[in-house]
Amino acid sequence: MSTPPQNKNQSLFLVTLLVSDQSLAKSFYCTQLGFNCVEDSAPEGLVIRPPSATGTGAALNIALAATEAQKAAVGNQTGGRVGFFLRTDDFARDHTAMLEKGVEFLEEPRYEAYGTVAVFKDPFGNTWDLIEDGKS
Repeated sequence: MSTPPQNKNQSLFLVTLLVSDQSLAKSFYCTQLGFNCVEDSAPEGLVIRPPSATGTGAALNIALAATEAQKAAVGNQTGGRVGFFLRTDDFARDHTAMLEKGVEFLEEPRYEAYGTVAVFKDPFGNTWDLIEDGKS
């Protein structure tokens, strides 16, 4: 069995998230969460990323669900698990700001060995962790 070639220049840069309404998605992600709109060529796609992410940081391609299978997957692309993780350097600041902007948290903040975390959801039912690394 041969060893696959090692490519040290690879990185995850884009993940597709299916939605039923791109305007609602843009409002939530760009207004309530403060993400930057990198590209807006609706209905083909809306590319967003957290404000502190650089051009090489991972972004989300917010895509309008078109087929019946895609429509059925909206809000459940990860089978009920938390599918997205938003790291912050100041949990209290961002948690408070998100609550003030109407973001729905599904739990109170909790403290784990890896840091402070709370689960929130987007308007489509996708769940996210807001996390401050415990090593920060």
